[in-house]
Amino acid sequence: MTVKTTPRRVNGILLLDKSKGDSSNRALQKIKRLFNAKKAGHTGTLDPLASGLLPICFGEATKVAQFLLDSDKRYFSDFVLGVTTTTGDAEGEVIERKSWGDLGELDVATKMAEMVGEISQIPPMHSAVKFEGKRLYALARKGVIVERKARSVDIRRFDLVSFNPPICSVDVTCSKGTYIRVLAEDLAGTLGTGGHVSSLRRIQSGVFHVNDAYTMSTLELLAEKNGVEFLDGLLLPVDHALGHLPKVALLPDASKAFENGLTSIEPFCFRAAKLLRVYCANKFLGVGKVDENGRIVPKRGFNA
Repeated sequence: MTVKTTPRRVNGILLLDKSKGDSSNRALQKIKRLFNAKKAGHTGTLDPLASGLLPICFGEATKVAQFLLDSDKRYFSDFVLGVTTTTGDAEGEVIERKSWGDLGELDVATKMAEMVGEISQIPPMHSAVKFEGKRLYALARKGVIVERKARSVDIRRFDLVSFNPPICSVDVTCSKGTYIRVLAEDLAGTLGTGGHVSSLRRIQSGVFHVNDAYTMSTLELLAEKNGVEFLDGLLLPVDHALGHLPKVALLPDASKAFENGLTSIEPFCFRAAKLLRVYCANKFLGVGKVDENGRIVPKRGFNA
């Protein structure tokens, strides 16, 4: 008979190196059970085809999840030229084969350079975007194709690592909402052929890097050897995800007001609407926003 244990209150951020084949939600549920955590969520879906960095937020850290969702992402990926699939990746059915001719490395690199900056993408049918309350991938599985609006995304960097025809290995840094599958198809289109993603690995999300992440098997071994509480020591502090925001320290009286949801009376030299990390001494209090008078208005408090 299995004895049920009360879920634990866990706070912090775990950097998971998700393996290929797992959905993001499945990986999340495995981690949540492993930690026996009461509350957890992931930040930024990775397709089952993809591997790499998937930050998991526990407890109070779920309040910073949006900041991670909004951050830039970096990927390593292999694009296959000459073959178009139904899903834009290697899991889909081949729908067209088209010669990629005598394309060379310079041809590919030149077209990639032209795609750096703000571009428009149409979300693929096999995506989690909603249409009239239904996920596009659910409609696609039924053979239903609907019109999708183009979205603006920013390609910060788009570097060709190697070109071994017909495979382009690329390094991409991009804004949130970028579909690497669409990027592969669009690049191939500018080269006069088709294309799809054969492999995808997320390397970075905001301030976090996959080099600092743990695989599921490593976490399971550590829990078995040292106990689940040992895993708590692997968690990053809640405010670690907010390192891109300026830090400000309040005096004790002002910090109490902030914790009670009141505007700080201390004037600060930050522009209006600026978001800040707010502390009292070394205690992280939350995120504040500067009003037109230079005072700090509480936006999100933390109890970690």
